[in-house]
Amino acid sequence: MTTEHAQQSEGQGRHSRRRFLTATGGAVAGVVGGGAVGVLGSAGSAAAASSGKRVAVLGGGVSGLSAAHELAERGYEVTVYEYYDVLGGKARSMDVPGTGTGGRRPLPGEHGFRFFPGFYRNLPDTMRRIPFPGNADGVHGNLRSGTEELFALGAGRPDLHFPLRRVTTPPAPGDLTTSWIRDQVLSVLDLATHLPAYEAAYFADRLLVHLTSCDARREGQWEKVAWWDFIRAGEMSREYQVLLGIGQTRNLVATRAETASTRTVGRVIIEALILWGLLGRGMDGDADIDRVLNAPTSEAWIDPWETHLRSQGVEFVLGTEVQEVVYGGGRVTGVQVAARDGSGQRTVTADHYVSALPVEHARRTWGAALRAADPQLGRCDALKTDWMTGVMFYLRTPTPVVHGHINCLDSPWAVTGIGQTQFWDGRDFARDYGDGQAHECLSAIISEWDKPGILYGKTARECTKDEVVAELWAQLKDGLNDSGKTTLRDEDRLGWFMDPAVTGLGGSDPQNREQLLIHPTGTLYNRPSASTAVPNFFLAGDYVHTDVDLATMEGANESARRAVNALLDADGSGAERCHVWELFRPPEMEPLKRVDELRYRLGLPNTFDLG
Repeated sequence: MTTEHAQQSEGQGRHSRRRFLTATGGAVAGVVGGGAVGVLGSAGSAAAASSGKRVAVLGGGVSGLSAAHELAERGYEVTVYEYYDVLGGKARSMDVPGTGTGGRRPLPGEHGFRFFPGFYRNLPDTMRRIPFPGNADGVHGNLRSGTEELFALGAGRPDLHFPLRRVTTPPAPGDLTTSWIRDQVLSVLDLATHLPAYEAAYFADRLLVHLTSCDARREGQWEKVAWWDFIRAGEMSREYQVLLGIGQTRNLVATRAETASTRTVGRVIIEALILWGLLGRGMDGDADIDRVLNAPTSEAWIDPWETHLRSQGVEFVLGTEVQEVVYGGGRVTGVQVAARDGSGQRTVTADHYVSALPVEHARRTWGAALRAADPQLGRCDALKTDWMTGVMFYLRTPTPVVHGHINCLDSPWAVTGIGQTQFWDGRDFARDYGDGQAHECLSAIISEWDKPGILYGKTARECTKDEVVAELWAQLKDGLNDSGKTTLRDEDRLGWFMDPAVTGLGGSDPQNREQLLIHPTGTLYNRPSASTAVPNFFLAGDYVHTDVDLATMEGANESARRAVNALLDADGSGAERCHVWELFRPPEMEPLKRVDELRYRLGLPNTFDLG
């Protein structure tokens, strides 16, 4: 590719749209008609439109596209540089090569299934501003709600069906007391689990400790304590460990309960996702706890997003690797890029630069001089990533299993999954995809790649791809084919897909180019801010310090909003700042948190912390 819009001087003017499309192989979707899109108020876009400032966004995943979206609405000229030939990063869906016949689309694959918890509010706001035919609220209208989660147990043990519905009579404002919360937690645990009463009571009390802890204690004490230790999982039953420890960390966010930060697990997973979700507080409108898309991700979201951004003047340079962010004279002076195969190395320039690469790729582009200019960049080397990758199984028979997600609690590889086609109400899977034989796409994710499986006795990294698939299928059957029913049948399995970013399995050096940020204790202290000490360089990505504090699409979107706001401040722009939603803070807990703040300063434990 030779198109380098960001390298132009301001006097040269913009590339014509025809020239850009020619240089990028004409890879652009048709304009999407219909729908509605939210726009900036006139004071915002008009103030920025005259600036003519150019921004290079490095990375075309959720954070990069979110940054490009906000900048384009404020009149900036944006060029996005993306490693792959398609946009969306880990969120995109991918065609399974050679599978579409008879005018059907290829079977859809993905890195892992996407879900949109109800506590997401920044990302849904962006989705409402992406037009989609027939949807008054843009691609947001493509979200569908799951109604329950299945906690599948192996060895013939009864499975747990957990309804994902809000309580019918939530407490009125002011009535949310610690005793009410404790009673609700105990009733849920009593109804849905077989935990001994004293273990359920202990967990409820630990939850109250976290709920009433002030921010200073959460950041100064609980960030240093592993979730496993906080809930004393090591002293409890296996069911307690699996359900409240492993199931809430390894299976959901690929981090181990033994090392995961209590602040992150307690604040985001237990409070925002589960507790406030069930109470319907701090949610995206009247959203349910768990939502998924009604079609493959790129069809329902990423492709319309690309089309909209192109219509706003955003340009994309695909198949391009960012090699180094060049620093000199107190500023970033350019970015060294090359084609994905390493050829055609060149330097592109802009007025501002937003690094929106995943942290494991971003930190490789920061040289010694840039790191010296801002020490927080060096601290990013301490951030940890791990594997969390899926396999799509294409089945002959519709196999929804449950109207929501599946969590195989006993599986050594921490397997989760979902039958996707039940939510694709605008699709007939056999009619629209593949060769017409497959009626189901069962998307499963492996979060634990370092423990032996049940079929070969090897870790997932040690297995070949075929062995990984066979082992994963065996663990799914172990969790789902019990209690006198056979949910998954070998004869129904037609094929499978795994993200080609995973390579070398079964060899001496397995690789996964698309890893996930994890949250062991102390992670908070190494997460950088969206603004840096370099006045024209900004960071976006789920590793950036955000309020949501979790490797999520919501975190990626929030970080982009913070990066754009920092850029606007540095540019002295009069454009409207991006609104940033933070996690819900129940006002009823604030007096108790103020008491705890005093106790923390005095070196005393939380009021509810009885050991």
